[in-house]
Amino acid sequence: MIDFIGSLHPVMQTLLATGFTWAVTALGAGFVFIKKDLSKKLLDGTLGFASGIMIAASYWSLLAPAIEMSRGKDVPVWLPPAAGFLAGGAFLWSIDKLLPHLHIGFLTEEAEGIKTSWRRSTLLVLAITLHNIPEGLAVGVAFGAVAAGLPSVTISGAIALSIGIGLQNLPEGTAVSVPLRREGLSRIKSFWYGQLSGVVEPVAGIIGTAAVLASQTILPYALSFAAGAMIFVVVEELIPESQRHGNTDLATIGALIGFAVMMVFDIGFGK
Repeated sequence: MIDFIGSLHPVMQTLLATGFTWAVTALGAGFVFIKKDLSKKLLDGTLGFASGIMIAASYWSLLAPAIEMSRGKDVPVWLPPAAGFLAGGAFLWSIDKLLPHLHIGFLTEEAEGIKTSWRRSTLLVLAITLHNIPEGLAVGVAFGAVAAGLPSVTISGAIALSIGIGLQNLPEGTAVSVPLRREGLSRIKSFWYGQLSGVVEPVAGIIGTAAVLASQTILPYALSFAAGAMIFVVVEELIPESQRHGNTDLATIGALIGFAVMMVFDIGFGK
C-alpha cells in the first residue's frame, strides 16, 4: 500500500489522504443515526483527545522536520520554523476574527467573527470547518515535502500524519452532527452538515502541496506554518471547549492519550 501511494503524483497522494480524513469526518457524523444526544463527558474527552493528536502532530510531523530542513542554510536554524509557526498562528487568528462561527455549547450571542444573521446551525458547522483548514494544510505540505526528496520527511510519515488527523476527525464529525440534531435538524441534514465540515481539508491540502511544489525553499516555513495554525486551534478553541463543562481531568487524560497515539504513529510507523 505504501509503495502504491508513493508511486502517485503528490497532488493525488494529497487527495487520497485528505479524502480519507474527510471520510472519517463523515463516519463520525454518522453517529447521529444512532443517538440524538452525546454526553458532555464523552464530548469533552474526545475534544481533549483531538487536542493531543494535533499537538503531537504539530511537533513530530511538522516542526521537527522543519528544524532539520533549516540546518545548513544562510539564516539561523531557528528562523524558518519560528517565522513559519508564528505566521500560521497569525493566519488562523485572522480567519477566526473574520469568519462567523459558534463553538459547541455556546449561546448564539457568543458567536465569533463578523456579526451576521446566519442560522445557529450554520455557525456551528463553520466552527469545525475552521479547525479543518490547518489539518488539510498539514497533510498537503507533508506530501509536498516528500516529493522534494528530503530525508527528514518520508511517505510513511505523511501517511502516519494523515491517519492521526483522521482519528481526531472521528469525534469532530460527531461533535458537529449531534448538536445539529439537538437543534432540531433531521438526522439526514445533521449528517450532511457534519460531513460537510470536512470538505475544506482536500481544498487546503491541495493548496499546501501546490505551494511546496512551486518552491521547495519555502518547505521549512510551510511545515511550521501548518504547525502554528494547528496549535492556534488547539489553544484557542479545542482545549477551552473541552474544559468548559468541568470535566477537566477527563479532557486532560484524553489529550495525553491523543498525544501518545500520534507519537506512536509517527515514531513507530512514520519512518
